[in-house]
Amino acid sequence: MTVNELLKRRVDAAMGRIPCDLLFKNGVFLDVFSGQWRPGEIGVIDGTIIALESGLKAHREIDLKFKKMVPGFIDAHVHIESSCLVPSNFESVVLPKGTTTAICDPHELANVCGLPGIEYFLSSASSMKMDLRVMLSSCVPATHMETNGGGTLACTDLSQLQKHPKVLGLAEMMNVPGVVFNDPEVIKKLAHFSDQSIDGHCPLVRGRELSAYSSTGISTCHESSQLDEAQEKVTKGMKVWIREGSVAKDLKVLVPLLNASTCPSLGFCTDDRNPLDIAHEGHIDHLIRSAIKLGVPSELAYRSASLSVANHYGLDRGVYRKGAIAPGYAADLVILGDEKSCEIVDVWVKGEKVNELTPSPNLLSTAYQTVKATVPESSDLMGPEGRVHVIGVMAGKIITEREVGNSTDRGVARLSVLERYGKGSKPANGYVRGFGENFKGAIASSVGHDSHNLIVVGSDPKEMQVALGALISNQGGFVVVQNQKVLAQLALPIGGLMSQESPKSIEKSLLNLRNASRAVGCGLAEPFLQLAFLSLPVIPSLKLTDKGLVDVEKFQIISVSAA
Repeated sequence: MTVNELLKRRVDAAMGRIPCDLLFKNGVFLDVFSGQWRPGEIGVIDGTIIALESGLKAHREIDLKFKKMVPGFIDAHVHIESSCLVPSNFESVVLPKGTTTAICDPHELANVCGLPGIEYFLSSASSMKMDLRVMLSSCVPATHMETNGGGTLACTDLSQLQKHPKVLGLAEMMNVPGVVFNDPEVIKKLAHFSDQSIDGHCPLVRGRELSAYSSTGISTCHESSQLDEAQEKVTKGMKVWIREGSVAKDLKVLVPLLNASTCPSLGFCTDDRNPLDIAHEGHIDHLIRSAIKLGVPSELAYRSASLSVANHYGLDRGVYRKGAIAPGYAADLVILGDEKSCEIVDVWVKGEKVNELTPSPNLLSTAYQTVKATVPESSDLMGPEGRVHVIGVMAGKIITEREVGNSTDRGVARLSVLERYGKGSKPANGYVRGFGENFKGAIASSVGHDSHNLIVVGSDPKEMQVALGALISNQGGFVVVQNQKVLAQLALPIGGLMSQESPKSIEKSLLNLRNASRAVGCGLAEPFLQLAFLSLPVIPSLKLTDKGLVDVEKFQIISVSAA
């Protein structure tokens, strides 16, 4: 059907000349433009809302019995790879939670296999029921201080995909030094995407540096972990996406910023959230109910979860507008049993009831056999002894503390990162505190943001060697080892990041892994994603990549030894 035909049918249905496809009766909907709850009948044709008035006819009528209705939720920034699920399975778990649109950055898979990783998500997005939009990954690799498998994606590479209908712009610009010191390739990317959305990534950046950073057109940040930091970003015209992932949990700190004045500048995102947390806590609905519980008026919470994000990314324009319950907007609707607790009764996406949809196709990826490392000798996993720099894990944060201590201090564990793309490098070794005073065993992962080399924490090199061997055999995933035996594991053979197994199967494996991590004395609630961020050298303060220990503030590799 042409756009002309669509528009004519909308007009005819709104005027009562032809019946609607769907009519919601006896409902109360949230007018996100005024912040008021209003009674009305919602007429829908061809997946679009066309009227709020009574008296229309429809092929199907739904009596809401005065339940409340809000626009579908929009995740402002997400890496689907961190859910361990392929896109179609991700859709199957978040759509029933009310997330009808998501803005994804596929830079995890892109770091593993380059441009085909982004193309896989674009192909998936084109066949999905939820509206999955893609930001083109700006930093592949994230820095020069690590080895990835996808090479370097330059501006010329990204421009090939720029006009794809599912592409919104340039994804999180993590290279803050590259921006403030005018790196030619970074500036070229920013200039090339200057008429599209450009996402930011600038944790703890303040003052003149933040002004320089945002002056280039970078207009969002999801990395704020302090209230005054977020306030400064809003003051400087940036949108702040409040994040509540499986590790990084910033909502409680940032939610006091959300009020009627700031609401257009604030949205919600999950960034990195595993399917166990999605199943047990929720997705964007979890952020909404948490914000309301912390005192945010429900009207503001639901607006931040919909129109605020849609407005920023231009999703409130076009044939199927997003973010509101109004004529001309897509019929992405969430029916609530109770708006205060975000109790979801039904979800509709473009006028179709989610629990009546046929599953989206599960597209095959080419990102198999990407783990090409060989198992190192246990002696290769020994770091320097004596006075050393120690990475201090902060539970619920992906920023880390920097400490100096003795390698044999209680609570200090060994940490190694092994390049996994077949370069033949020996592991880089360091030390970390925060996995538990009584941690005895090893935990390993092929999810090591953002280059996804193999990362392992342990109390003994032999335990760590066994864990790395299991990862390599499984072509990636998560492993827990004790007494040189595998206690629990999950294989993630697609890029070492995802599995085509069902969400329920992956949830079960993750639960077994959590139980096993506790059995080896790990005190972290989510040890695997917490571990994954210890190799991300764009988040302060100390991190370990396959090339060594990184001082993020100095943006350089330093000696592990502190003597």
